[in-house]
Amino acid sequence: MPKLKTNRGAAKRFARTATGKFKRSQSHARHILTKKSTKRKRHLRSGSLVHAADHAAVKQLLPYA
Repeated sequence: MPKLKTNRGAAKRFARTATGKFKRSQSHARHILTKKSTKRKRHLRSGSLVHAADHAAVKQLLPYA
């Protein structure tokens, strides 16, 4: 069997935790920040976990994570 390829775009966006879940960063924090409130931008800085419904899809994109 050939080796599986990792989706490089997904590898830059998701990281595996020690318990096997996937970390992700919040979206909407890159540009057009002037109209967003300070509270909103502060909350976008914190990371989050991938929802359980999307866990299988991310696992397929990152076979060796």
